[in-house]
Amino acid sequence: MGREVVKMVLGDDALRLVAAVDRSTGPVDAGSLVGLPACGVIVESDLEKALQASAPDVMVDFTTPQAVLQHTELAIQHGVRPVIGTTGFAPEDIERLGAMCKEQGIGGLIAPNFSIGAILMMRFAQQAAKYFPDVEIIEYHGDQKLDAPSGTAIKTAELISQTREEKRQGNPNEEEKLEGARGGYYNGFRIHSVRLPGVFAQQEVIFGGYGQTLKIRHDSYERAGYMPGVNVAVKKVMGLQELVYGFEHLLDD
Repeated sequence: MGREVVKMVLGDDALRLVAAVDRSTGPVDAGSLVGLPACGVIVESDLEKALQASAPDVMVDFTTPQAVLQHTELAIQHGVRPVIGTTGFAPEDIERLGAMCKEQGIGGLIAPNFSIGAILMMRFAQQAAKYFPDVEIIEYHGDQKLDAPSGTAIKTAELISQTREEKRQGNPNEEEKLEGARGGYYNGFRIHSVRLPGVFAQQEVIFGGYGQTLKIRHDSYERAGYMPGVNVAVKKVMGLQELVYGFEHLLDD
């Protein structure tokens, strides 16, 4: 994802790449790293040094749940607006980071998904939940994904819960013969996480009603599909005065 962001920034005359950070690549030109002409920006391994030296307006992070909190804190402390695509934040983390942004007087974005198609999938699911309160979510990712459920699944569940009153689904006498067989429990319904090699990113929201089902599904096939959303976020975050959770809020503008 970081390489795709570098390609996107270098391909947009309205944006300027001033730093790139990766602990595993070594000191290489960021343009050359992604298969483009050299751009003069050398990939660094220390985020704080990069923030201090380049003074960027925006930091885009697609790293890991274990590292992203520290990265976001460092950016805000240096007055840099974070645009975060890494998932794994706890609600209290988002609240604290929001307070830090407010104190610094800057905006920021934490987005479980930058795909416009995925945002529409979540919105449609929220609307459908008004009429189909019985629902389950199945999300599919590659076997190297570190968090489960995915941030997109959790965000979908949150949106559904804004529309749907809590309702515990299934037979009241249901018994799991194998622990976890029914998936994770969220506000009365279930979320299932599939992790397999060869899978990129898909999510299906299944609604059940009398004599019918409704399935809303989104499939991502490559990382480049997220870049139009990241481009919008990088530009619109400059006009924010607070930390926003969810890319859909920027699409409303």
